[in-house]
Amino acid sequence: MIPELGHFALILALAVALVQGTLPLLGAARGDDRLMALGRTAALTQALLVIVAFGALTQAYVTSDFSVANVVANSHSAKPLLYKISGVWGNHEGSMLLWALILALFGAAVAIFGAGLPDTLRSRVLAIQALIGVGFLAFLLFTSNPFERVSPPPLDGNGLNPLLQDPGLAFHPPLLYLGYVGFSVTYAFGIAALLEGRVDAAWARWVRPWTLAAWCFLTLGIALGSWWAYYILGWGGFWFWDPVENASLMPWLAGTALLHSAIVVEKRDALKSWTVLLAILAFSLSLLGTFLVRSGVLTSVHAFAQDPARGMFILAFLLLVTGGGLALYAWRAPQLQGGGLFQPVSREGALILNNLLLCTLAATVLLGTLYPLFLDLLTGNKVSVGPPFFNATFVPICAPLFAALCVGPLLNWKRAELWPALMKLRLAFIVSIVAAIVAATAIDSRATLAAVAFGFGVWLIAGSLAGFVERVWNGRLRTLPRSFIGMTIAHAALGVVVLGSVGTAAWNTELIKTMKPGDTAAFAGFDVKLDRIENLQGPNYIAERATLSLSVDGKPYTVLTPERRLFTVQRRQVAETSIHTNLLRDIYATLGEGGAEGGWVIRLYYNPLAPWIWLGAALCALGGFVSLSDRRLRIGAPSRTRVLTQPAE
Repeated sequence: MIPELGHFALILALAVALVQGTLPLLGAARGDDRLMALGRTAALTQALLVIVAFGALTQAYVTSDFSVANVVANSHSAKPLLYKISGVWGNHEGSMLLWALILALFGAAVAIFGAGLPDTLRSRVLAIQALIGVGFLAFLLFTSNPFERVSPPPLDGNGLNPLLQDPGLAFHPPLLYLGYVGFSVTYAFGIAALLEGRVDAAWARWVRPWTLAAWCFLTLGIALGSWWAYYILGWGGFWFWDPVENASLMPWLAGTALLHSAIVVEKRDALKSWTVLLAILAFSLSLLGTFLVRSGVLTSVHAFAQDPARGMFILAFLLLVTGGGLALYAWRAPQLQGGGLFQPVSREGALILNNLLLCTLAATVLLGTLYPLFLDLLTGNKVSVGPPFFNATFVPICAPLFAALCVGPLLNWKRAELWPALMKLRLAFIVSIVAAIVAATAIDSRATLAAVAFGFGVWLIAGSLAGFVERVWNGRLRTLPRSFIGMTIAHAALGVVVLGSVGTAAWNTELIKTMKPGDTAAFAGFDVKLDRIENLQGPNYIAERATLSLSVDGKPYTVLTPERRLFTVQRRQVAETSIHTNLLRDIYATLGEGGAEGGWVIRLYYNPLAPWIWLGAALCALGGFVSLSDRRLRIGAPSRTRVLTQPAE
């Protein structure tokens, strides 16, 4: 009965979304207050209906209702409760329902917190959000129904993919979707602005909080996914340039550019059409990631579906949303007036450079991700574009971006002098040069590029703090806006991520050795002894566990216990790593294949500064949330002015 209730709620939600996507648009065009007011009511109703549907599917998973085909395919009665709940979105149908839920919740949030918006703009934003929802709800109902019944129901289910039975993967998809779907709001604001012919400081003030919120959640989602890949997949790395990893990075880069571009619109009434274009592209790249994961065109541990029919539906929807948005942009954007003039050396100029480099990075990742797919489609030839390509192209573009990142905030708006800003950063420059020299001489004289990158990381931290220290020194701490404090935290945190990435990638130590109980090995200054291998019984798996004792000069240091788990339902083995960290480095161990006669394969990694990668990402998101708490992003938006002009004859 409850699954039928959830199915019926989805049908009603689709009907409400159709009403919300049409009548408020008509009301905005006619100036009909009653039709425009309908958008708010419909948005709240749609959110309530999708919550009911999501709750019904969650109830089916928690109670192990094996009359529902989706539960049979992705759950098991012996699975721990956490993974029963995360199993709701650990599959194609459930993940799409989660997407629809978050989309509806964002629409409800606009309806609730958008009271200060002009009625016409709010109505158009809510209508466009609803039309996006129509696509996803129709996709669920016609191709990916999560409530489909199976008769007769089996005694038990097939269980969840063992790789997804991990706390990191329990929270990774919701955070990632909050980022992906959050950009739907900026897309809706962009399309609504084109329909109205208005892009001004007030519009930018309204767009920035939604962009910032989506960016923060996407940052956390990407970081959590990277952490999962690091400690679950057992390969010792944190980023492999997997196409599905790239699918999340592209909207993050576009969203970062949008966040900075909107500042120029708000402060200087410039870059209007460019900012609207970024709003369209950020969400379009989010939809592209959805297509890549669910179309079957990619083989990845991250991919959900292998059904071409579903992929064609998403591809058609992607082309409609992206193509429709770009077509409207091509028609209306030339009519948007330009803003104030400024010199190349200015805060605006620095933000434009920031945008160009970020968009170049996004285009580079897009090319490297899609080129193998197009080549395979056109010629049948299969090529692999992996870390060598991205490292050779991505890293050099980051260098000027990092170099300019600390200078821009110190420049004045409209017109500035470069030399005074550089002088304020002289101490940061000296510290970064010294850090690079120390890295090149004391750590590894052969890794010159790594030392330069290490210097850039120190530059980002020291340079970002320079502006903050200057304002504190001048007694302006109490008057500092939270947006500036958040920016400082986020920029410095990026330097922490760079240091962690360089330390882990360039100066790590690896040992692969076949060992039997009682064997010892020397590794990274430690004496490692394999004490024993024992068998364990888990809630829904059996495991082999190795106990490794690490000592220094005969004194016990720590014990690592990596496992190799066999999930009995799926008959699939998964490595469970063991990591000892002190925030300056990770000692990382995995247990491989083996037996009592030949021994077991033990992999050991010593990863300097590895924890800084995720610490920096968390601080980066924290900086975003601090900026989001700035009251100026929520109240006091300037009055709107009409900026649509007639084209010159």
